[in-house]
Amino acid sequence: MRIVFMGTPEFAVPSLSALIGAGHEIAAVFTRKDKPVGRKQILQAPPVKVLAVENGIEVFQPDTLRGEETQTAIARLRPDVIVVAAYGKLLPKNILELPRLGCVNVHASLLPKYRGAAPIQQAVLDGETVTGVTTMQMAEGLDTGDILMKDRTEIGPDETSGELTARLAEIGARLIVRTLDALEKGGIAPVAQNDRESSYAGMLSKELSPVDWSRPADRIHNQVRGLSPWPGASTLFEGKKLKLHKTRAAGKSSGVPGQILPGAELKAVCGGGTVLELLEVQPEGGKRMKGSDFLRGHPAEGVILGNG
Repeated sequence: MRIVFMGTPEFAVPSLSALIGAGHEIAAVFTRKDKPVGRKQILQAPPVKVLAVENGIEVFQPDTLRGEETQTAIARLRPDVIVVAAYGKLLPKNILELPRLGCVNVHASLLPKYRGAAPIQQAVLDGETVTGVTTMQMAEGLDTGDILMKDRTEIGPDETSGELTARLAEIGARLIVRTLDALEKGGIAPVAQNDRESSYAGMLSKELSPVDWSRPADRIHNQVRGLSPWPGASTLFEGKKLKLHKTRAAGKSSGVPGQILPGAELKAVCGGGTVLELLEVQPEGGKRMKGSDFLRGHPAEGVILGNG
């Protein structure tokens, strides 16, 4: 099958790799622009571009898909199907209708739940125990197209969004190969989504980072793992930011929300008298370390952590 692939981050790499490995002809790859990274602002290519270049695939990085030049280029490529995986741009109607098999999206949730930009993180933030990947026939709305295939997986109680993203990327890669094979053979009956069951997962921002210690420990735990690796959850220790990398619920205790408890382990009181152990933290300007190691350098018993 002749494919135009559209994707940008690491999540999309296994799908492109799987399509190449399955023997499909990748006519071209469309991805986002190279971005400056780090203190020196060195331009870095998106992961999908790196893989495409390694395999000698032509790469396009347009600012928009609505320009006549870009749309003409796609038409000239004559794709049987356009595969989209975390591309980050909406496809206009004339591109959606161009391939004979349409445009197929690899989406990291069990649609119609968690449409939008951050479905993996939102599932973890919400404490979901099951998620998955959906392949979808794309339509003009945001993740509203007909469902082609789904593959479910459990979410581990301590699994972070980063860890889950890596697993779902591999699941999505296998699913898109199966989906295209079935599409080519006419073996899929697309299923319309029930909009009444839909939910939206908006983009992440640093505004989600501050921990509210009046919330129960399990919800703060979900916040920590849901925002890992970015933007990360954080609190204030004596006025300075303390990033929370790894936590676990640790029973109950009396005390004020945010109060650090006595003992060799770094534990704080949360809403309802629940307790959260801060297993790995990172002080402002410092390195990531075990909570117990942080305690040795920062006498903390009775300190009230702030919403930071």
